[in-house]
Amino acid sequence: MPAYVISEVEMRNAAAFEAYRTLAAKTIEQYGGRYVVRGGAAEVVEGGPAPNAIVIVEFPTMTRLREWYASPEYAEALMHRRTALERRLLFVEGVPPS
Repeated sequence: MPAYVISEVEMRNAAAFEAYRTLAAKTIEQYGGRYVVRGGAAEVVEGGPAPNAIVIVEFPTMTRLREWYASPEYAEALMHRRTALERRLLFVEGVPPS
């Protein structure tokens, strides 16, 4: 069953953000993930407040997602994340294929 990382992000430092983004993208691919949404236009239809940039990454399973997040490869990206951006991060299970 697929699993998703949903991030709401706000950039704090452009250079650190680019370093984080480059490293994170490599590790996501390495662990079988793929970007579904990467900061595209978001429109609030109900509720509020307006979101910051949204990023959604799909992994084949929650186990694989957690392996990616705890990996030494992603740990390097996380060192940049602290200065690069502020974020809210969610792990969400998807639905089985029909």
